[in-house]
Amino acid sequence: MRVHFIAIGGAAMHNLAIALHKNGFEVTGSDDVLFEPSVSRLARHGILPQEAGWYPEKITKDLDAIILGMHARIDNPELLKAQELGLKVYSYPEYVYEQSKDKLRVVIGGSHGKTTITSMILHALQAAGKDFDYLVGAQLEGFDTMVKLTKEASIMVIEGDEYLASPIDRRPKFHLYKANIAVISGIAWDHINVFPTFQSYIDQFKIFIETIQPGGTLIYSQTDAVLDEVVADDRSKVHKEPYALPEYVIENGVTTILSDGKKYKLQVFGEHNLLNMQAARLVCEKLGITKAEFYQYITSFRGAARRLELVGKSDMATVFKDFAHSPSKLQATIHAVKAQFPERKLIACIELHTFSSLNKDFLGEYAGTMDEADEAIVFIDRKTFEQKKMEPYPAEVVKQAFAKNNLTFFNDPKLLLAQLEKAKLANTNLLMMSSGNFGGIDLVELKNKILQ
Repeated sequence: MRVHFIAIGGAAMHNLAIALHKNGFEVTGSDDVLFEPSVSRLARHGILPQEAGWYPEKITKDLDAIILGMHARIDNPELLKAQELGLKVYSYPEYVYEQSKDKLRVVIGGSHGKTTITSMILHALQAAGKDFDYLVGAQLEGFDTMVKLTKEASIMVIEGDEYLASPIDRRPKFHLYKANIAVISGIAWDHINVFPTFQSYIDQFKIFIETIQPGGTLIYSQTDAVLDEVVADDRSKVHKEPYALPEYVIENGVTTILSDGKKYKLQVFGEHNLLNMQAARLVCEKLGITKAEFYQYITSFRGAARRLELVGKSDMATVFKDFAHSPSKLQATIHAVKAQFPERKLIACIELHTFSSLNKDFLGEYAGTMDEADEAIVFIDRKTFEQKKMEPYPAEVVKQAFAKNNLTFFNDPKLLLAQLEKAKLANTNLLMMSSGNFGGIDLVELKNKILQ
């Protein structure tokens, strides 16, 4: 099989390219911009494009498939050549389905927790010695790549997000996987550049449920009121299993699950993670792992990258970083740290970086989300507005939207860094949240300074 990737440098795209290469496919690709870690990984497998850019001459009739990434535009010269030749052009979720349609497919959906739930399932399956394929949205400890596709595995675990499949396929990715076992963790409005109303966003989850295959199962959080209503209104003939918080205690900053007279000390914490764990447990039970086995396996789970990830700690302070950027994720992450360390002051800093979070009309969704933080900081890099061709707005707009009196706003990374370096981390935790990089601030270097 000869497969060509247009925009091979994307996170999922380059991992899928490597997975197919390992399967013996002849893989080529192009991209106009390539960053680490995709550069090193593609080079290691001998499939890194020699030069950046688009080269229509790479598109020939003897290609079996073209896989198109979201980074490409609809007027991409390689795409236009493929269409001219009548070649089959797939989005990556469409191609993943083609490669897994004979497998049992577990698809994890929801506005939050997808990566963590998927990671927990993979961790337990690996600990149980089961053979499985997967697609996950973060680099995980113990896994070389974010995608694995083999001929032998009978199970495929897929993190299925609701964003669009490709520039020419405007369907949400998770509609294309046709789950046998589906999870929905919750519904909180996001991606407003694609779904301009909350109802249009909710509708995507209704359609997702309808794509579950006959005889399939939906596992869902009954703690989410919007999701609970969607499931109650659904008339599709799938088996529905709700989940809620397990019994647990927090002692000396450690969360312990209590189940059937046994205690399981965890390395992760927060109610959102405990809910994620219940979703993962129910999936794993469907895949032949008992509740007791799952809890034992999950005690060694240390989390997915950038999900309440430990940057550093001292006896009296801890620095965390997290991928939280939407209102629901922001509120859940702040609550988790405050509940785990109630006696400590919490400094919480969020970078608004996505199209949705920067949209002036969406900002009001953040009202009250930082109320539990003792000190709240919002950062928007001025360059981000320029890059996204959006009109900047003053600090007063941000402060009014978050509805928190003592909130501090920065739009210059140097000023933000200076503020953070002055922080006295005595009996204090610092929580840095972003899907970006805080304008290039080195969090490890910052940690080394403020934890001394």
